[in-house]
Amino acid sequence: MRVSVYCSSAKDIPQHSLDLAFEVGVAIGKAGWELVWGGGKASMMGKVAQGARSVGARTVGVIPQALQNIEFEDEAAHEMHVVENMRTRKAKLEELSDAFIALPGGLGTLEEFFEIWVGRYLKFHNKPIAVCDPTGVYKPLQTALDHLAQQNFMKAGQAELVTWCEDVPSTIRAISAGIR
Repeated sequence: MRVSVYCSSAKDIPQHSLDLAFEVGVAIGKAGWELVWGGGKASMMGKVAQGARSVGARTVGVIPQALQNIEFEDEAAHEMHVVENMRTRKAKLEELSDAFIALPGGLGTLEEFFEIWVGRYLKFHNKPIAVCDPTGVYKPLQTALDHLAQQNFMKAGQAELVTWCEDVPSTIRAISAGIR
């Protein structure tokens, strides 16, 4: 079983976010799963991989060639796929993964999260998706999504395809429950 984690590669983010990424990596490893991630060793990306490897989990990275130096390719990965661009990266992450977890992040994280969510709604895949947000970073996003639903811009059944979690254990349970 392989779980893809979407998260930040940004500098100067709060320490609790780096700790969260490490904790999620550990939880993935302790569940006996492999980590699939963006292949970088910077910021949360690096911490999630370190956490997974700290408990013996296998790590599989997917990094665009142009970002190898920007995100600092993680040479400790057990397997690294170097791809042409971001579109290819997202497709490879989806192909390699059985489930998806989104952690706090910026535009790249949100792009990956929304694309995988839409793909599930359109039945291109039926893989579980969870958001792990213990500090409420995504609360304004949830409010905006609720507003879209109230205005009938979200279709029935879309919201139920993602599980929003407030801690790592509930995130791992949500992913486990959704695996077919």
